[in-house]
Amino acid sequence: MYRIGGVEDHLHIITHIHPIVAVAYLVKDIKLAASGFIKTENIFPHFMGWQDGYGAFTYAISAKDNLIEYVKTQKEHHKKTSFKNEYISLLNEHGIEFDEKYLL
Repeated sequence: MYRIGGVEDHLHIITHIHPIVAVAYLVKDIKLAASGFIKTENIFPHFMGWQDGYGAFTYAISAKDNLIEYVKTQKEHHKKTSFKNEYISLLNEHGIEFDEKYLL
């Protein structure tokens, strides 16, 4: 199951994967397939490609409905907070140390 939501500079994907599937391979496959589709369909004429990095966070399956609602409301959400602030909040929520100079 996928649930995808996006705004102008990033997207959120909610999915469940088998534990043997490496997130890096999943992201690579999504980026490759989406790039081909975007170029073939000319969806975003100025699309130059994906950034090198990504963020992936795990949640309990019981959080699924809340996550889907969160993705559905991204446009409204980003009127109140920037992507960078949202990302920092997620990193802090998950106890991930980071150096802000590496954040966009």
